[in-house]
Amino acid sequence: MMSYHKKMKQGFSLIELLVVILIVSIIYFLGFEGFSSSEIIKNRQKPLDMLHELINQKQEGKLICIDQCKACFFKKSLDTKATKMGKEFNLGKDVAIYKLDNYNMLEKVEFGRYEDHKICMIIDFYKNGSHTKFVLKNKSHIYFISSYIEDIQEVKSLDDAKRLWLGDINALHDGDFF
Repeated sequence: MMSYHKKMKQGFSLIELLVVILIVSIIYFLGFEGFSSSEIIKNRQKPLDMLHELINQKQEGKLICIDQCKACFFKKSLDTKATKMGKEFNLGKDVAIYKLDNYNMLEKVEFGRYEDHKICMIIDFYKNGSHTKFVLKNKSHIYFISSYIEDIQEVKSLDDAKRLWLGDINALHDGDFF
């Protein structure tokens, strides 16, 4: 008789399991009331939201980002101190900036260091609302950032970005933007 009772006490009863599931469910629904997974995903910052905001503000100055674009500083003029931006770009690892060289080839740009940290990106913003044109590549995305169009375009390859860059140059020469 004693061994029978020991066997019965080795596991949980069905009622105990149902009570635990009920308690966990109540805590979950009270804690996450009003949230849906689509809202949470929608509220996450997209990788280049901060850059897009800066482009739309049309401020003159220089943006310098360090440590894989986790810390960014904005300097309005040569005689002002750079102020740290509150947000980061969230670009992920392996951030690379490309510009077109004299032979119309995309070339990876190395910016050097700022306050003993590797610079991942420098963008100049001008009075007329334009900014430095470049191609940004991280581990999973490639973006073409034109100097006079406010939209940031995601492309599939560096060759596609090069075609867009060269298309911008041809459109300028043809007078499409004047």
